[in-house]
Amino acid sequence: MIEQAKQLIKNADALLITAGAGMGVDSGLPDFRGVEGFWNAYPAIKNLGLRFEEMANPRWFEEDPTLAWAFYGHRLNLYRETIPHEGFSNLLALTEKKEGKYFVFTSNVDGQFQKAGFNEQKITEVHGSIHHFQCTKNCTTTIWKDVDTYVTIDPQTFRAHGDLPRCPTCGEIARPNILMFGDWAWNSERTDIQSQKLQNWLDDVKANNYKLVILEFGAGLAVPTIRFFGENILTRYNASLIRVNPRDTNVPHGQIAINTGAVEAINNLLGSS
Repeated sequence: MIEQAKQLIKNADALLITAGAGMGVDSGLPDFRGVEGFWNAYPAIKNLGLRFEEMANPRWFEEDPTLAWAFYGHRLNLYRETIPHEGFSNLLALTEKKEGKYFVFTSNVDGQFQKAGFNEQKITEVHGSIHHFQCTKNCTTTIWKDVDTYVTIDPQTFRAHGDLPRCPTCGEIARPNILMFGDWAWNSERTDIQSQKLQNWLDDVKANNYKLVILEFGAGLAVPTIRFFGENILTRYNASLIRVNPRDTNVPHGQIAINTGAVEAINNLLGSS
């Protein structure tokens, strides 16, 4: 399978890199796989009896903003401190050799692709970004990038304390510009613009009859956004799919599954050591 995948990549004119939470595991980031995985990452939330899908809900910014910002503030602090693994830079170097270049489609909100040097104009963050904020009251449609906020968290109570992020327009509590569960207030404007840029790139791929290969990393079945998107592109653009996942490796007929983590797969595919 590795040799077949290598040949596909070698012959590709353009690469669509799609990534779920598993892409960041080799950088030391949690993927929250299953309720126990989530609770291992956040034992204080286990004591509250909340699952990830219950915690990742905008209602906490209304009902308990210190809890909401403890959860998202911890993640924001973590993502800012994390160094992207070597697989990111190796992938980036590969994309520059392709005539049709690349685009990234990710459900991750951590900003690791940008941090690794990928062009932010070539990334669609389908679930938004933790590094961008919006007003909880939607007093404005403005989405702003935040580079300074550091949320201080009491590890015993798992509550944020001190000044919480606030909307610069009205002064109400701010929230990350992330699509949460049951989230009717998410401002999708930034992601919509990214999605249009991706569509423009795909149109260019089709117009130039480029051979398109989809490289999918760490996209699970619990929230199958990435898998469904890649399989849709596979059909519509006569592409090839290489799915990298240590567990969920089922693929459409004729496509390739690699049963490893992201770094190991990238090193094997690109001949790195």
